[in-house]
Amino acid sequence: MDMTLETVADCLAQLGNPTRLAIYRLLVRAAPDGLPVGDIKTHLNIPASTLSHHIQHLAFVGLVEQTREGRVLRCRADCARMDALVAYLANECCLGFDTANLETEDKSS
Repeated sequence: MDMTLETVADCLAQLGNPTRLAIYRLLVRAAPDGLPVGDIKTHLNIPASTLSHHIQHLAFVGLVEQTREGRVLRCRADCARMDALVAYLANECCLGFDTANLETEDKSS
């Protein structure tokens, strides 16, 4: 899964909210099965309307998937997307850079 700078920025922006980060971390721990929304609400003590709002933000950027199982709405962390996000961030770690090209790299992003 290839990530673009814009996609990574969108994902990180959503994870920059403490409540969303707590939800996502809980779902990562519960992977691959995920958790019903009611269980997330109980574990994190978040009101249902607030929880729904935050899950929608995570789902919009593809970090969380939702499936309906009868009357239960189950949320799962998209671990492949998480792995791609982390790989994007770490991909060029410690490779060094050419300062002459630094300005053009910033403008292309």
